[in-house]
Amino acid sequence: MNEFIQDYEEDSLESYFENDLPIIGEQIIDTDLDIYQNGEIKKVNISDYRGKWLIMFFYPADFTFVCPTEIEDLAKHYPEIQSIGAEVLTISTDTAFAHKAWHDQSQAVGQVRFPMGADPTGKISKACGVYIPSEGLALRGTFIVDPDGILKAYEVNDNSIGRNIEETIRKVKAAQFVAEHGDKVCPANWHPGEETLTPGVDLINKI
Repeated sequence: MNEFIQDYEEDSLESYFENDLPIIGEQIIDTDLDIYQNGEIKKVNISDYRGKWLIMFFYPADFTFVCPTEIEDLAKHYPEIQSIGAEVLTISTDTAFAHKAWHDQSQAVGQVRFPMGADPTGKISKACGVYIPSEGLALRGTFIVDPDGILKAYEVNDNSIGRNIEETIRKVKAAQFVAEHGDKVCPANWHPGEETLTPGVDLINKI
């Protein structure tokens, strides 16, 4: 055991290792959770969203500051997200009842039509490596999952840094293109309709 690990107390080690990020190319966690959506609270499974691309969008807490700006931006882009065959599932460690109260009281969050997931035990946040044990909250983590439940991309931010929803959508579109054209890859800043690359020996040292 190296010196870095030896410096941790036993309880700190548990917190350190429980927060491993999931692995690209593997199945995302499948579990049930309560959601609030369109005036209703109901229980769903993450696997219920199979068959669509899924954006799992973790944020720290309802009734906060950066969070409603992100949620409002997601709401504005939700029709576009649906149009490309994708779904949004926001997740925080609040309850579904708190989601409803926030939705009812916030002008920004009141625009939301996508499911707002509740993870009060932190089970899903821990499985996705974004749980903060000392706070009982999640980091700003975005996970892009394909229709088969396979993780294709993620980003995790400090909770003081808001995300760019347009970039998330761009990543989904790039992942969709690669899924449909397995011999091609998308270069930096790629958008649909732009040139892609076909990996091979002939391409080496020519970019």
